[in-house]
Amino acid sequence: MTNPLRIAVVGHTNTGKTSLLRTLTRDAGFGEVSPRPSTTRHVEGARLNLGRELIVELYDTPGMEDAIALLEVLDAQAAGGGRRLDGPARVAQFLQSPAAAGRFEQEAKVLRQTLQSDAAIYVIDARDPVLAKYRDELEILANCAVPILPLLNFVRDPRADERAWRDALARLGLHVQVSFDTVAPASEGERIFYEKLATLLDKRGEALLRLAAGHEQEARERRLAATQLVAELLIDAAACRARVERAEEQGVLAEALAEFNRRMRDREQACVDALLGLYRFNRDDVEAGSLPLIEGRWRDDLFAPGTLTALGISLSGGAAAGAAAGFGVDLMLGGTTLGAAAAIGALLGGGLQTARRFGRRLGGALRQKILGSVTGSRFLRVDDTILQVLVTRQLFLLQALEARGHGAVAQIAVVPPPAPVNWKGDVPAILRRAREYPSWSALCETAKPFDALSWDAERQRTLEALAQVLQDLLPPLPSGRGRNLKS
Repeated sequence: MTNPLRIAVVGHTNTGKTSLLRTLTRDAGFGEVSPRPSTTRHVEGARLNLGRELIVELYDTPGMEDAIALLEVLDAQAAGGGRRLDGPARVAQFLQSPAAAGRFEQEAKVLRQTLQSDAAIYVIDARDPVLAKYRDELEILANCAVPILPLLNFVRDPRADERAWRDALARLGLHVQVSFDTVAPASEGERIFYEKLATLLDKRGEALLRLAAGHEQEARERRLAATQLVAELLIDAAACRARVERAEEQGVLAEALAEFNRRMRDREQACVDALLGLYRFNRDDVEAGSLPLIEGRWRDDLFAPGTLTALGISLSGGAAAGAAAGFGVDLMLGGTTLGAAAAIGALLGGGLQTARRFGRRLGGALRQKILGSVTGSRFLRVDDTILQVLVTRQLFLLQALEARGHGAVAQIAVVPPPAPVNWKGDVPAILRRAREYPSWSALCETAKPFDALSWDAERQRTLEALAQVLQDLLPPLPSGRGRNLKS
């Protein structure tokens, strides 16, 4: 397309015009969003591309503040001119008047841009009552003789009266309307928005449908990249082993546990940061008390029993006793792995009940070895339950980011999920496979160099398979099959 569509975003003050452009462009830094009135004082432009093709130019305009008085001025001009003028001519006459450079300077900027555009999006705060000033704004804009698409914003707010607004718009002859919440857009909201706008633009609307399809494809690619980030985290965590020398010496094992836990927490934080960057959000967009992130860390400690409870993962019996001594880490002896609560609880917390419970599963000689003195090298690794905590938190964050519009001002509020990710109480076979290859973990002392990790064919196949498992755990994205205008 040689000439992009020019769309003016218009409406009353503080209805969410700039927020709409932020959400459509996925740019949280566009313009200024504030509860203060008349934040936007000038016309600002943004571009929407499909690959290298420029499809749409969007223009953010100042809020219309005194439509009632402006309509009176337009009517007076028309009555005193001695000749009938059509709508665009009336607007052009007003733009040449002293009032356009004075009292109605902001409204003049809106009208000037609307005249130069192919269509206008009239943004409505659906929480506001239907007042006369809004009807006057629409009457004034109609004089510009461009298609107008009313957009009902903030419709998910309990105070919104969508039905009243739809009825009022229909009485004004504006039967093509769209609901699009810039704070929390519906999964198919953007495609429906472009389809509605396309109906007003006839043949030129085909470009908008292609843009919508392109954005849905980008969403699928973004989700794939996100699940791969989470899969990388899980493989790094599952495959990692930390060797502890002289574990029998006082304090050595406890110190090793603390360092091991720190590395895992830092690795989880790196995944959080990567997800925020992928979806073009910042740490400041996250509410520390809800995600929760404090000082760059999850507020709920990855290894704390309280974290498991918040996520719906429970411990019972003697397992809970050993948690306080370093829950979430397996200690491996002679090739046999004990659960975190059994090994760490027995060695550090004196959880004999736990040790005995797990010891029944072992042969007598090995049981005596565990319950007796402990000597030699030890290996630490992440418990399966902690892997479940990791994937639950990351996928919950991922879904929160997908449901958030870039026009949102409030921080991301991620409430604890109702239940952990259901892996039927067992770690997937894919991660059990990763357990066998410590060199696959970037956190492991024996890890391959980073470049070598990316070229490890078996690890890559495992990563891709795990990412697919994670995608299957998420709700489906829009199909991308939009309406064809030619049909």
